[in-house]
Formats: sequence, C-alpha cells, structure tokens
Amino acid sequence: MTGKTTSGTLAWPEEFLPQSSGVTTATVIAFTEGPAVDADGSVYFSDIWNSRIMKLAVDGTQSVFRGDSGRTNGNTFDPLGRLLSCEGAEMGPGGRRRVVRTDLKTGKVTVLTERFEGARYNSPNDVVVDRHGRIYFTDPCYGDRSSMEMEIEGVYRINPDGAVVRILKQPDIQRPNGLAISPDERTFYLVDSNPNPGGNRKIWAFDLAVDGGVSNQRLVYDFAPGRGGDGMRVDTEGNLWIAGGINRPRREGETTEYPAGVYVVSPAGRLLGHIPVPEDLVTNLAFGGPGKKTLHVTAGKSLFKIQTKVAGWSVYPN
Repeated sequence: MTGKTTSGTLAWPEEFLPQSSGVTTATVIAFTEGPAVDADGSVYFSDIWNSRIMKLAVDGTQSVFRGDSGRTNGNTFDPLGRLLSCEGAEMGPGGRRRVVRTDLKTGKVTVLTERFEGARYNSPNDVVVDRHGRIYFTDPCYGDRSSMEMEIEGVYRINPDGAVVRILKQPDIQRPNGLAISPDERTFYLVDSNPNPGGNRKIWAFDLAVDGGVSNQRLVYDFAPGRGGDGMRVDTEGNLWIAGGINRPRREGETTEYPAGVYVVSPAGRLLGHIPVPEDLVTNLAFGGPGKKTLHVTAGKSLFKIQTKVAGWSVYPN
C-alpha cells in the first residue's frame, strides 16, 4: 500500500526528503511559565519570550496583565492576595533581575529586592511564601553567564521586615529552580536542575525551622539522566506535583527517560504517577479554582488545566 510500511506505520517520503531531514523549531512565539491563581479563579502566568504577564479570567477571557514584565518567570500570591513575581534575565534583553510585589487592588508595584550584598541577582526564577509572609526565591543562571555579578546560584529568604538572607548555595546545591513548602511548614522542598552533563536533576528536602532556616538536606527523587524538574507545588496530603521531563533531548547528557508531564511524588520519594502533557517542555504549575482542585500547567506556548481529586495547598486563598 502506497505511503505505508508493511508494519502499518507511516513511511518516510524518501522521494521528497533526505533521510537527514527533520522537523526543527524555526522560532518561538511564546514561552509560558509561572502560573498563580487568584481567589476568584483567575490565572496569572508569564510569557517570558514576549516579556509579559498574561491573565486568564474565569470566563475564559485572556488579556495582558503587564506588557513589560522584566522577563518575569515565577509568580505566586502572598497571604494578603498580592502577586509576587520573579523578574528574571532569560530569553532576551530587558530582564530586571529582581523580585517585586503587585497590589492587585491599586496596581502599585513594590520592589522587594534587586541586589544581595551589592551584587545584582542572576535571574530570579521561582517563588513561594509561608503563612508568616516570608518569601523564598531561587536565583539560578540558565542564560548568559557573562552577566553574572556573583558566582553563587542560591536560594534566598525575604523576611517580613525586608531583610534578605541567603539560605542555600553551592556546593550543597547546584542550580536551584522550583521550590515548595509542605502544608505543615516543617519541610522545604527544592528542585535542583542542572542541565549540564552529570548535573543534578534532584528534588531535595530540608527541615524548615520556625525562623525560616533550613537544615538536614536529603534526597527525595532523582530525575537523572532525564531532564530535571522545573516548577513544583504540593497538595493538602503533602505530595509533590512536579513539572518535568522532556520528549526530545536538547543537549548531551539529557535523555527522554522521563517524558514531559507532571510527576506526582510522595514525601518519602515514591513516584505515584505521571500525567502526560502534549508539549515538549513542561515548565510550571499551580492549583486553583473551586476547592483548589484544578491544576493549571504551563508548557511551551500553552496553558493547560487538569481536574484533580485532591486539593492543592497554598497560603492564598485560604
């Protein structure tokens, strides 16, 4: 039969294309990241490529919330319903390399931190907040490393009084990315995702003290040799929901052992399941909607949603 092999699979059109040919990306028109869900169910998410923050209303209306986002990556809400955003430095110029807070009622933007000990941050990536209003964010460098003003790719805590403390750095971690706090606020979780050959693709857990300090580092899950995790959230039962995997290797030392999707992992490190997502690169996720049982997932050019049986955990909305 013309156009099919004897096994029934579609055949390569050798008459028209060389065997070395293939489909490759010519350009990117959007790159979604950092979803955060408001009390009314509206989803705010980043389009890093176009340096903007988008808003998807409950009725399905999509709009530009912020046209110049400073290359914002991760977002979340604090206990008072204010939007926290990591303005990064990836995918083009204009990255402001700082963490800001937006009052959605007034539109006022407050810069929470843009330097540590006099040096600009590398590229603030993702953010989480505890019940006390302490803000934790990661600061890796996945882009142009010549712009780095500090050698450390660390994790930081912003205290309610505005003081900034570096709580993790090398060699304990390599390249921090997503992060989460357990519902009882006794455990701090970190995605350590270094795409270089032999780099960490690990999920770490730490004891979280009442003062916001971390200790007792231990491994929860290792995605090596596949792509590591990216964004991460927790549900009310304490399980980790991790955006990770890849369908096409991007570089040496990275495999497709873990396909793109959402991975559910118990606090003890048991893989509970995988939710395939139809994009090559899944970046982040957030629970929201009625009962916090809608999982919103950013991946490639899209924002997906998945109905869940378990509720997600976050300090806002209550």
